[in-house]
Amino acid sequence: MANDQAQQYEQQTQRIVQRMEQVGHVILVLSGKGGVGKSTVAANLAYALADRGSSVGLMDADLHGPTIPLMTGLAGQMAAGTPDALLPVEVTPNLAVMSIGFLTAERDQPTIWRGPLRGGVLRQFLGDVEWGSRDFLVIDLPPGTGDEPLTLAQSLPHADGAIIVSTPQEASLADCRKAINFAHKVDLRVLGVVENMSGFICPHCGERTDVFSTGGGETMAQQMNVPFLGRVPLAAEVVALGDAGVSLISDQAPEAVREAWTEIVDALMQRIREGR
Repeated sequence: MANDQAQQYEQQTQRIVQRMEQVGHVILVLSGKGGVGKSTVAANLAYALADRGSSVGLMDADLHGPTIPLMTGLAGQMAAGTPDALLPVEVTPNLAVMSIGFLTAERDQPTIWRGPLRGGVLRQFLGDVEWGSRDFLVIDLPPGTGDEPLTLAQSLPHADGAIIVSTPQEASLADCRKAINFAHKVDLRVLGVVENMSGFICPHCGERTDVFSTGGGETMAQQMNVPFLGRVPLAAEVVALGDAGVSLISDQAPEAVREAWTEIVDALMQRIREGR
């Protein structure tokens, strides 16, 4: 039995390698804490890269709280498959998504799995999903530094690196320091820090108010000697657009939010061009 399991694991590893050979760049999005808007960052990074003409896959690795289907306008969709692979669900011709949300009929049904099973599903998302030829694969990880981030870091040794998402206040920054140290320990390059919810933009007058303070993510990045990619302000429209599956780079988003995303993606592309 042990030999059979080892053989199956090795075969799956080979499938992962073959799939990832068709992907130009792999970016993991993580944080040490929930509630910082990590999935919002992952979804809109994928949108922004696709908007620039890249072919993008977006993998939702949060098996217990999959929100990517909602944020990409695909809630309620079910994934199709072939005898050999699962097919990601298309948002646009150059953006496709895979999530556990596409494999469960009941949207409100909890996923109650132990660690080994979760790791196996994530490896299936890498090796058994027909991602095809993609310029980018963006992976939205659950919060923390547990089984899922470790499984993916070990399964993707040639990933370009990780984006760390934080909000400005110390309660979030403390956990994000742990995420940065986790990345260092597993030899995962830190592409940079994104400071989310950095100031509130009033929808009526456009005035900015630092509800959660501002600048904490940038200061932390400097202290830990990792790049800072930029900050995204909080705006009332962000919640409504996310729930409606509309990207924050669309004309419906506030100008300050769109400009923030342009700066973040520009900085990220520069980091990727620099390589390790």
